[in-house]
Amino acid sequence: MSPHVAMLQRDHVRLVWRSPCRAVVLERVRPVAWTCWCRATVYELCVGGGRAFLRRTVQLDGKHEIHETSCMPISEARVTWTALLSGRTR
Repeated sequence: MSPHVAMLQRDHVRLVWRSPCRAVVLERVRPVAWTCWCRATVYELCVGGGRAFLRRTVQLDGKHEIHETSCMPISEARVTWTALLSGRTR
C-alpha cells in the first residue's frame, strides 16, 4: 500500500506547481514513489536523466488535472518528497 500525505503543518512551505513541460533530457522519466490513489490528489516523485520533480494529479469527475514542480537534483527532490509526505510542504 502506498503512503498517504499527512495533514499540512501550520508553517508548511508552498511548492510552485506548473503545467507539465517535458524537456528533452527527461524523455524517459518514471515515477519511483507515489501516494495512495484512494485520495482525490495523488503525488508522484518522478526521476529521469539524473534530475527529478514532483507531480501532482487531481482527479476531478473523471478528468485529471496534472501539475509538476521544476526539475531539481534527485537528492533535493527526495528531501522535498519527504517534506510533502510529512505535511511540511505542499
